[in-house]
Amino acid sequence: MRASVVTAFDRPMQILDRAVPEPGPGQILVRIEASGLCHTDIHAARGDWPVKPAPPFVPGHEGVGVVERRGPGVTEHVVGDRVALPWLGSACGTCRYCVGGWETLCEAQLNTGYSVDGAHAEYAVAAARYAVRVPDGINPFEAAPLTCAGVTTYKAVKVAGVRPGDRVAIFGIGGLGHLALQYAQLFGGETVAVDVTADKLALATELGARHTVDAAGQDPVAAITALGGVDVAIVLAASPRVIEQAHRSLRRGGRLVLVSLPRENAITLPVFETVLKGITVVGSIVGTRADLAEVFALHAAGRTRVVYEVRKLDEINEAVEDILAGRVAARLVLQP
Repeated sequence: MRASVVTAFDRPMQILDRAVPEPGPGQILVRIEASGLCHTDIHAARGDWPVKPAPPFVPGHEGVGVVERRGPGVTEHVVGDRVALPWLGSACGTCRYCVGGWETLCEAQLNTGYSVDGAHAEYAVAAARYAVRVPDGINPFEAAPLTCAGVTTYKAVKVAGVRPGDRVAIFGIGGLGHLALQYAQLFGGETVAVDVTADKLALATELGARHTVDAAGQDPVAAITALGGVDVAIVLAASPRVIEQAHRSLRRGGRLVLVSLPRENAITLPVFETVLKGITVVGSIVGTRADLAEVFALHAAGRTRVVYEVRKLDEINEAVEDILAGRVAARLVLQP
């Protein structure tokens, strides 16, 4: 099979020929139809984060494909099922987090495309128990972005406790942001889209944003304060400065939800204002298998729209540069 492989953090990814992996006990072999290119894949390929993957490895945690073979003991899926391979590749299943509905906090988890080979390839093996079935009728190229961008932002909106009538600012309208906007609106929020790109703000308006803020041409804090502030700020842009702006945009009792992971790994927030205004700061990691099933159900019901472009697997390095340069409207999906 052909796979995109990170051989070193200071080199472009290489398209290499590899043996098709064999599914072991509890595993399935999936023929990949579509695989979303997430910013996390770029961080992984460049070794940006404190806990680094070990080259060589195959990135990709938005894989969607068809089960071709089952390893011993697999009962969760049958050959021919279409499944999604999310960031949570597997977890222990027995710790307090797994049994308490927070499996994404399991300390023994393995992550697809990071600690185990991922979906930027023609085939991938996965733990059958953690592969999520994709409902009939969902296009694989739409299901792929929902597998991370969708479930991550859906979980962020849930964690934020968005209620009908809340004003919700989404900082960063792109692959994640255009979905976060829709989920916030499904929960009854009045949305404010913040970005530096006119095309992305136009997309936000098309998707129902009540307000837009061009952070390239105006101070987003002043613009949002003029609206009366926001109850919730969800930060998807990987910039400490944006996180700090989001904090200053909150009303009393507001909730700041951190999703992006800036390379700098540090922010400065004022303690005095945080305490006196009763502001909550919360980190939101990707959603669980149950969250992803809800995301797929919403999409199958026609409640969400996925904006994406398709690129060939061979074009992965050019696709990375386009993402970093802001030339992509929303999500890029690779076709093996």
